[in-house]
Amino acid sequence: MNNVIFSQKLFDTAQMIVDGCMGDADPACQTACPMHTDVKQYVRMAGEGDFQGALDLIRSKLFLPQTLGRICAHPCEASCRRNSEFGQPISVAGIKRFVAEKMDNQDHWDLNITPLTNKHIAIVGAGPAGAQAAIELRRQGHEVTIYEKLDVYGGMMRVGIPEYRLPRDVIDFEYSYLAMLGIKTQFGVEIGKDISFETLRNEHDAVVLAHGAHVGSIIPLPGHDNDGVFSAVEYLKEISETRQFPRAGKRVMVIGGGDVAMDCARSSWRIGASEVYQCSLESLENLPASQIEIDESLEEGVEFHAGWGPVAIEHESGKVTGITIKKVLSIFDEQGNFAPQYSEESKTISVDTVVFATGQIVADITDGALEQTRGGRYVVDKQTLASSLEDVFVAGDACGGNIVIEAMALGRKAAMSVERFLTTRPLTEDRDFEQEYSYSSRLDVPLPKGTVDTPRLHGELRDAEERKQDFAQVDLGFTEAQIKLEASRCLQCSCKLCMTECIMMNDFSDCPKTIFSDFVNNKSMDPLMAYSCNACDQCTIVCPKDFPMKEMFLGARADFVKANNGESPMPGHKAINMHQKLGFSKIFTMAKRAVSTK
Repeated sequence: MNNVIFSQKLFDTAQMIVDGCMGDADPACQTACPMHTDVKQYVRMAGEGDFQGALDLIRSKLFLPQTLGRICAHPCEASCRRNSEFGQPISVAGIKRFVAEKMDNQDHWDLNITPLTNKHIAIVGAGPAGAQAAIELRRQGHEVTIYEKLDVYGGMMRVGIPEYRLPRDVIDFEYSYLAMLGIKTQFGVEIGKDISFETLRNEHDAVVLAHGAHVGSIIPLPGHDNDGVFSAVEYLKEISETRQFPRAGKRVMVIGGGDVAMDCARSSWRIGASEVYQCSLESLENLPASQIEIDESLEEGVEFHAGWGPVAIEHESGKVTGITIKKVLSIFDEQGNFAPQYSEESKTISVDTVVFATGQIVADITDGALEQTRGGRYVVDKQTLASSLEDVFVAGDACGGNIVIEAMALGRKAAMSVERFLTTRPLTEDRDFEQEYSYSSRLDVPLPKGTVDTPRLHGELRDAEERKQDFAQVDLGFTEAQIKLEASRCLQCSCKLCMTECIMMNDFSDCPKTIFSDFVNNKSMDPLMAYSCNACDQCTIVCPKDFPMKEMFLGARADFVKANNGESPMPGHKAINMHQKLGFSKIFTMAKRAVSTK
């Protein structure tokens, strides 16, 4: 019926449902991922044994599934409902790694690109941010050249993450996608030295700066300028390239509490250290490092002094002989400013090597053309990653990405801005910035009935004493049986309880939001849908927001009848109308009038 005038109250209620319905809301694992991988679906596929389908879904967003399956900080797991409720999230990274190791094959890689544009883009840095930007722009048909200071792919990921966590053949395999896609890479080229930044701009239509934080920092403690003091960047890079660090001694102190500090400590065993220590301002419970890194460091025998801060490096004849540390009382003042306070309790530990894993910065390769913060990051527009130079954009460590998956998302975001710049479209027009990075899920529903805590599974680890002697992979991953069991723990978070309860709405749409959005936009409704509702009210009973779907359908029926001269618009209801007429007719009444007994 096209002549129905629905009441304004009906439209207002429908709009309320559209605005608040969570039926189309992505789960927290997906919204927490900066690349928005469809975690729920690929975990389900893996659990069902559809490993190729799971991998295809992963690779639609990520070109580094095996890499991320090993070293991703997995914000998806931190946001997992099983983590918030029970402290045992789904092993999303482990599932990703398994399906990629089992199924990944270059023959299945998507090499499609749009028609060539004759535009040339320069990417500085072959880390995850630069590589992702290059992939996105190449798919748009542009000529892309990566300029990489190192002689290999991977950037800081390659020289900053030890190979016992990330085997180098995994990086090489996954990065081969770039050449297959037609992306050119010039290795051993340092911008600002081999090629000037100005020349780079002149020879390309746009530039993306995605070079990592390759400059280490050393806290200027008394004695910091003696032999035996190194930054984590220098330490890990040389170990990564040579599996040794001849300048280090046998007794190593690593200062810092993050994953980089754990990598330095654990790498020290593997180059021959006999004693390895760690100290940090944070207590053991508050270390910023991932728990698995802390646990594996402890298993390998690293002696932790968490909650102790370094105050002086002891030395003799220009060489380190020890380090003095003090017990930390507090790290920040009442205003939240960094202002460590120490007790008088102190101790000196005999060491000959001190490694500072206390931060790193990005070198300026623009010769001052772009402003940098004190931490070495370029000043950019946070939404578009545009710099003060219209043809220059920034991604990754160079503008703020702290982990690999964030760097990739920033590379993608920068590429989106470059594409708009090249096509002279406004950088912000009709752009959903929320979908370009992590955001909070709107999904807020009760746990499914019968949900119980179940233990998180872990891959097999090599014996600690054995593994600390070499650089072979520590985590051997999951078995197929473990994968299916772990995937079965996923709660498949969604809000479609009403669709589960209702026997009719599924015939018309996937969730109430779609149904009533169509109603609001089109000013119409299929009468069959309104009349299919049996007014049981189960949809509202299970709805976390108590949306009145029954009232919507009954209200629509009333408006249909009003527009149809007081009769139902449903053809099948004509017989009912006739039945009612006959039922109330004096002529056809079959019942006798009751006889009064009075």
